[in-house]
Amino acid sequence: HVQLVESGGGSVQAGGSLRLACTASGDTGCRGMMCWYRRAPGKEREFVSCHTTAGSISYSDSVKGRFTSSRDDARNTAYLQMNNLKPEDTGTYICKRVGQEYRCLGIHYWGQGTQVTVSS
Repeated sequence: HVQLVESGGGSVQAGGSLRLACTASGDTGCRGMMCWYRRAPGKEREFVSCHTTAGSISYSDSVKGRFTSSRDDARNTAYLQMNNLKPEDTGTYICKRVGQEYRCLGIHYWGQGTQVTVSS
């Protein structure tokens, strides 16, 4: 089993930056893809980015060019650098880990989320 804990959320003004972190603990020996999703008030959860173990990264169109995903496997931590934040980026940011090695292929875990609030 893997536990995910997000951190780094907060309140900023439009144009500001935040750096989120997602740290995995538990059975982290089987590596996985690290993804970020967000849920805005009254809306469905939406994809933000995914970062595979091979280093491939994908972003939603709404954050492309402003957000940057990175990972430090030695620390079992994924990061999401968010620049030029907009009020529509407000929401709970949730980390997801999807196993990519044989032993844990496809097994996924979710964190509890960290709140990001962007004011205009």
